Amino acid sequence: MSVSQPAVTVAFLVCVVGAAFAIVAAPSSEPVQPQPILPQQFGGWEIQASAQISEDPSTADPTNAAVLKEYGFTDFSSATYTRDDGRTVKLRAARFADASGAFGAYTFYLQPEMAREQIGDQGASHGERVLFYRGHIVVDALFSRESAMSGAELRELAGLLPRPSGNAGNLPPLLAFMPRRGYVANTQKYAIGPAALSALGAPIPARLVDFSAGPEVTLGHYTTSSGEATLMLIYYPTPQLAAEHLHRIDATHQGTQPQSGVATIENAGPFFDKRTGPIVALASGSISADDAKSLLGQVNYEANVTWNERTDFNAVKDVYNLLRNVIILCAILGAMAIVAGVAFGGIRILMKRLFPDRVFDRPEQMEFISLRLTETAVKGSSAGSAGVLEAGKTPPDAR
Repeated sequence: MSVSQPAVTVAFLVCVVGAAFAIVAAPSSEPVQPQPILPQQFGGWEIQASAQISEDPSTADPTNAAVLKEYGFTDFSSATYTRDDGRTVKLRAARFADASGAFGAYTFYLQPEMAREQIGDQGASHGERVLFYRGHIVVDALFSRESAMSGAELRELAGLLPRPSGNAGNLPPLLAFMPRRGYVANTQKYAIGPAALSALGAPIPARLVDFSAGPEVTLGHYTTSSGEATLMLIYYPTPQLAAEHLHRIDATHQGTQPQSGVATIENAGPFFDKRTGPIVALASGSISADDAKSLLGQVNYEANVTWNERTDFNAVKDVYNLLRNVIILCAILGAMAIVAGVAFGGIRILMKRLFPDRVFDRPEQMEFISLRLTETAVKGSSAGSAGVLEAGKTPPDAR
């Protein structure tokens, strides 16, 4: 069976393109190993033994394993470090899926008596214990004895921790709506599940928040002229869901009578709430109606519409980028043409050696229509010369 030359060319190009796509799209057979959380050394500290690693949240905190799982816990690492002066520090580091989970876990373990520290993204200390988070990692450090250089050493450690990629490093936008005036330090909490919310002692139970709808919750304590209040913000995906759940919260609160002897935040005083966009704000505690309205009035949602416009314009830079991209494209196309040409020529030579006159240069395909202009010109010249000779002869009767 004969094979035409165009068919062989098309088949060759299809094979080349398919092989290129197969090489690019082929998945790696080896799984990607996560980068270790804790380094071997930092700030003069040397690790005493290999770090203990686990992917079980109960290893990090047996009591609050469900809370860590809600925050997106991925793995845990702990190790003991020593210095030449004899001091030791025990580090416990938990990694989460994103920065929101790390921030939530940090606020969960943060205590009001801790002092603020400039370590990582946020940090706090109390005595020999230092708690901070950086990106999607929360670190709990316990020193054998306190030192003035402990903060600087942990700042160096924070710079060595792995960082999340892309949007995983962004904090939840809900945090920006918490008022600053009257805020009690180290009391802000963040929850994305019922286990954490129940452990934080929220003004309303988790069943009214309805985490199946995908909300995020933050709460904190505030000082007012009439007493201390707890402000709770619930961020729902849509304003419609927020309105529906606010109606449910109001209906449940109005139909519930305080129980004597039950010391809960919900029964500690008046209950005030409002909705602004997709946010439901609640204020509870021993506060007056005016203070509650003033506190809730500081929470206002404003929808922002962002146009995807360029904010910078540099003609020289644009021309440079255009020319650079054109040169790169030409180089890529030239390289592809050279590779394709060499490959096609090699296959043609190989086919001619293996199958002579069967694939390429077959006699039946070598014939083509020709005008034969050269032969016509030669015959015309011969006929003209013969005519001249005939014309030069003398007729017999003329002699």
